[in-house]
Amino acid sequence: MWIEKLADGVVQVQTPIGPRYVMPSFLQRVYFLWMFRHFPILPHAVLSNGQQRLIDRLCSEQRFVSMAYADGMEDAPVIGTVERRPTMRPGTLPPRRPVVNESSSGLAAEVRQRS
Repeated sequence: MWIEKLADGVVQVQTPIGPRYVMPSFLQRVYFLWMFRHFPILPHAVLSNGQQRLIDRLCSEQRFVSMAYADGMEDAPVIGTVERRPTMRPGTLPPRRPVVNESSSGLAAEVRQRS
């Protein structure tokens, strides 16, 4: 299995629009095998700065495997998966709904009236 991944392994990158498969060079595949030695899936945020730059560079260079190859991904060895999703900043979260107090809730008052 390690030899297959070393020979033609791809790295899966989870993006908001779906999975993409990156074809790294031989030396990059060696590095990715070491990087994913304990975990098959790693979030982008836990990678070191150098690892993040490598993933970003591979994605920006459009080194994605063609869709014809991606359709047969069950045969292609996947070295590992990087979850590359946008980070949520506190300002981008939807506003919180106000907490409803049970004593002022119409449902709680209705239950009390029936009992």
